[in-house]
Amino acid sequence: MNRLRRPRVQAAVVALLGGALVFAVSHLVFPYHTSNHDEAVYLQQAAMLLEGRLFLQPPVDGVFRPWFFVESERGLYSKYTPVPAAMFAAGKLLGGYRVALGLVATGVLAGTYHTVREAFDQRTGVVASVLMLASPLFLVDASVFLSYVPTTFWNLGFAASYLHADRTGSRRTGALAGVCVGIAFFARPFTAVLFATPFILHALWSLRSLDRTVVERVGLTAVFGLGGVLLALGYNTLTTGDPLVFPYQAFAPNDGLGFGERSILGYSREFTPALSITANVELLWKFATQWVVAGPLGTLAAAIGVAVARRRGFDARQLALAGAFLTVPLGNLYFWGTVNMLGALSDPTDGLVRFLGPYYHVDLLVPTVAFGAVGVLWTADRVRTAVEGGVSEDRVRPALAALTLVCAAVGGGAAAVALGEPIQDNYTVTQQYEQAYDPFEERALSNSVVFLPTPYGDWLNHPFQPLRNDPGFDGDTVYAMQDRQFDVVESYPDRQYYRYGYRGEWIPYLGQPVEPTLQRVRHAEGESVTTRVDATVPDQALLTSIRLTNGEQNAYTTISGTEPLDLGLVTDGNSTRLRGTGVNGTVAVPTPERGTVTMIAFVDYGTGSGFKYRVVLPVDQHNGTVQALTPRLEVCWSERRCGGQAAYVPGSHRYGIEMNVTLEATA
Repeated sequence: MNRLRRPRVQAAVVALLGGALVFAVSHLVFPYHTSNHDEAVYLQQAAMLLEGRLFLQPPVDGVFRPWFFVESERGLYSKYTPVPAAMFAAGKLLGGYRVALGLVATGVLAGTYHTVREAFDQRTGVVASVLMLASPLFLVDASVFLSYVPTTFWNLGFAASYLHADRTGSRRTGALAGVCVGIAFFARPFTAVLFATPFILHALWSLRSLDRTVVERVGLTAVFGLGGVLLALGYNTLTTGDPLVFPYQAFAPNDGLGFGERSILGYSREFTPALSITANVELLWKFATQWVVAGPLGTLAAAIGVAVARRRGFDARQLALAGAFLTVPLGNLYFWGTVNMLGALSDPTDGLVRFLGPYYHVDLLVPTVAFGAVGVLWTADRVRTAVEGGVSEDRVRPALAALTLVCAAVGGGAAAVALGEPIQDNYTVTQQYEQAYDPFEERALSNSVVFLPTPYGDWLNHPFQPLRNDPGFDGDTVYAMQDRQFDVVESYPDRQYYRYGYRGEWIPYLGQPVEPTLQRVRHAEGESVTTRVDATVPDQALLTSIRLTNGEQNAYTTISGTEPLDLGLVTDGNSTRLRGTGVNGTVAVPTPERGTVTMIAFVDYGTGSGFKYRVVLPVDQHNGTVQALTPRLEVCWSERRCGGQAAYVPGSHRYGIEMNVTLEATA
């Protein structure tokens, strides 16, 4: 027990418990990742690094491109630098990617203790690490595969090493400080510069004495720090071909710092100073009231701590730490991402900030918890002094114990409330993900190819983050977009094929689930291919209007009555013809060389209301034969969702609606 009274041991316990807690939260709250689809980018990049790859070479162009990957002559590469991905890859080597999250969290908490200990004292460092752990912004963002907390890990390594070297004159820790800030720059250049600027100013101030040992120590920090900068520029040269063009600039040249028109992937807006100030004031308010430990109480403690430090007299080292209060918020005024994370400024529930907090301001937690610890300890000392002077000696200990319990209840309750809201919001999203990915949990998919929809554009892992390919595109399950399906089949001829689909809109962040399905897809090839389509017709229906289209030409027919539809699509090198009970005359369209033939059957209740069966048949002509894949099936009650968000899910439709399709090739 005596050892637990040592600040170093207490700090180690906090760091280890914090790492375990983050590891648990990442498993329990984020098993399918967050609504920020960047996590899959880092994990894809981590898997590449484990195989010694910086570029992806997909077997088929256009259908395997992951979210936020840049196309180049050498292959696909991530728009993000490889430092966070390398850290996650190290976790995989130790047992799993999530191990890295726990280790990084442990490192951040240890770095918090050492940084604050250097600026103040050991006791303050321990309290600061506790406040960091209890801050929702830290706990949530440390539990996900994003770059913000890993960069804070290196920034804290720099701060702790720099302050230690400044105090002791150690050239070794001076060099370590340079290594850490160099890696932080490689990870997130702008973030590292904002955090390091106050310490750089402190270093320049310390050089005024021209003391040789100071010059050597600061010089080592600078040299190793510049080494990280050169490493980043070298990586730029390797990927983009220009040392001054970062991968994110190659991906979207206008997605960077500065005011004016900013844009990415067709989305643009005029980023003005007024808009920036409005957005950043909102973010800082959320930071101070929701995402710091205990919300407003934590912010109040930090304000008290600043006042106490000012009254005692700031030293230069404390001023360097406090400088982040200015550089982090002011620097982020220059970045339009602070607006985008808020979504609609008029809606407090909109945007990623609701789930992940103001993540561009994670480094602002460092001075906040440091001075918050000063404020907490000063308040505790004042309360103790007041109690000792106001009650008899024999009642001091009971009174202090009672006050401690009350303060712990109030502070702990406030911290629990602050933590509970984002955890609950994110867990609600996870529940929607759990339902959406249920078909993959229920079925073994070894030696398979799964075709995925693209609700957000032609990308993989956007939004389906857990459904990632191995870097060699040779895993047990290969995921592809639904374009160029026959090229994919040709590249993977001996696999089983599936198609993932769902009913509803993919908006899990609003708590709205989808109904998923994993459809078995067959491949048929011959002189002709017959696709049989069976579907029920409710008793209330009067007739069924059918349109057959190849995208350019259409053919129509009408079937009266409520008998089940018993239809066939006969596809050969010339045409695709509709046959079946109730079909009169010739209903046919030319078969495209490569494309789709779609049959749309509107089941009409006689008042203009009803629903549509939609059958989308992929076809291809090759060497005098035709190929077809099992068609994509939809049941559309709303035209708005027809064409991607209305998948036929067996057993889930009202009025006993059922569909079935089979393919048969004729030699």
